[in-house]
Amino acid sequence: MAQTTSPRTARIVEIRQNVLKKNDLLARELREQFRAAGVYVLNIVSSPGSGKTTLLSETLPRLKERGHRVAVLVGDLATENDADRLRRSGVLVRQITTGTVCHLEAAMVRSALADWNLADIDLLFIENVGNLVCPASYDLGENERAVLFSVTEGEDKPAKYPTIVNSADLAIVTKTDLAQAVGFQPDRFHEALHGVRPDLPVLYVSARTGEGMAAWIDHIERSLRIMRDSGRGASSGPS
Repeated sequence: MAQTTSPRTARIVEIRQNVLKKNDLLARELREQFRAAGVYVLNIVSSPGSGKTTLLSETLPRLKERGHRVAVLVGDLATENDADRLRRSGVLVRQITTGTVCHLEAAMVRSALADWNLADIDLLFIENVGNLVCPASYDLGENERAVLFSVTEGEDKPAKYPTIVNSADLAIVTKTDLAQAVGFQPDRFHEALHGVRPDLPVLYVSARTGEGMAAWIDHIERSLRIMRDSGRGASSGPS
């Protein structure tokens, strides 16, 4: 017997499609603004407690010491706890409090940036709300989306959340100093991850011990150089 879609379900689908379409249009505008200002934008997503804030708290001073002008937008349902931690690094930080919304949207990012001069920023990190579901659908105008998986979450997390893996440009395994204690098996993790995305690059990082931080910083700086070289090539070419 053929299944029919109820009017209520069809209405929900229509509303969701309209919301995502509006978000994509705003994200496109943001991406053009970032490109014009020469800002490289990294959207960092993970489940709660995977170590986004801790990774950033170790990343920001390193980038600042290397002469990069860095800013951060922090998304949370409530409190400014994470933003306060990141402000200790001395970089520009702004909290986006979403209330009941479990992800950041392009309109929230645009509003948070309204009085910032993008020309004064080289690198913008967006620490998304802790969630591996909703953020996958919302483009924020970023150049790169990094998804974090902690060793404490188990090796099969990528297989459980394939949508976020498919929307990511980089996977970062965090808290590697705890890998032996929790029995984390890298081979099983790679099997789960590459079963979804065989070509997705992976970095292993411990913000506590510093393991892998140099490779992470190198990745960021290399991405920034590539963006700038691409921009120079575009501007110097025939109109």
